[in-house]
Amino acid sequence: MKSCAIVILNYNGEEMLKTFLPSVCMHSTFDVWVVDNSSTDASLDFLTEHYPQIQQIKLSENFGYTGGYNQGLTRIRGQYDYYILLNSDVEVTAAWDVNLICWMEVHPEYAALQPKILSWKERDTFDYAGAGGGFLDAYGYPYCRGRIWDTIEKDRGIYNDTIDVDWSSGACMVVDASVFHEMSGFDSDFFAHMEEIDLCWRMRQSGWKIGYNGTVTVYHLGGATLDRASPRKMYLNIRNSLSMVYKNERAWKFFWVFLVKSLLEHLAAISFVIQGKKEFSKAIVDAYRDFKRKKNSIEKFCPRLDERKEIKRRGNVNLIFWNWKILGRKSFDQL
Repeated sequence: MKSCAIVILNYNGEEMLKTFLPSVCMHSTFDVWVVDNSSTDASLDFLTEHYPQIQQIKLSENFGYTGGYNQGLTRIRGQYDYYILLNSDVEVTAAWDVNLICWMEVHPEYAALQPKILSWKERDTFDYAGAGGGFLDAYGYPYCRGRIWDTIEKDRGIYNDTIDVDWSSGACMVVDASVFHEMSGFDSDFFAHMEEIDLCWRMRQSGWKIGYNGTVTVYHLGGATLDRASPRKMYLNIRNSLSMVYKNERAWKFFWVFLVKSLLEHLAAISFVIQGKKEFSKAIVDAYRDFKRKKNSIEKFCPRLDERKEIKRRGNVNLIFWNWKILGRKSFDQL
């Protein structure tokens, strides 16, 4: 069994591959794989011609982030100790993969790890997806050191540490291969968005730790697959967040979380109508409708008694919306 595979998911990403693969091939030590979600562009022809050393896994249709990785990683199951799940729009740095895997090998109690993730366009600024380590508030809303809602911090070196976090960003995520498969991977119903947070939540409930290593830096373009401000992404984030909280919280806790989230998000829907952004309002209403339709078919996550762990989040005493919108606390150190 080999130590690690770097696995990049691709769907019509020829231009992303042209831009970002050079850094991956220049700075990486481990095997590189591309899992292709049935692209209709010339992605695979480009890979075959210019990067014959990169191994390809071709899927029959576009299964999204969740299904694409689940199916692709099943094809190489048993060959590697670790996977690094890397977005196709990420530029890496010298020895990035070796440093991350060495850290995981020294800390076997961790199931997932992310590096510091900065913006590719503004390289002194944190990236939206993961930034300096991800957390969840009391109502399941994600936020990061370096990014509170849409307020993003400059990199001042204060997050160059190594800490435990609630979740690891799917933009660049090391996972223990055996744990990933034991958890049945990502929830395929999510398609995309929130899936890595759900996976990390399940890992933590089963007794594993999630880490952030700020001594390793990568640069993420972001929005390459789905615009961060699109109604489609809003729909997926809200629908998947409801599913995630329902699956991982106790019934009584979910009831209160649902009430708060429903109030905040339907107020947001009204606000979007007033602003003339009816497509965003519709995305919120559709997300709640579709969650309610599938709620009874969602399987609650219940780790075995010998694995079960009561997890405490920083967010247990924190409502990130209240801090950010009402109290004006825009950076992590103000929380």
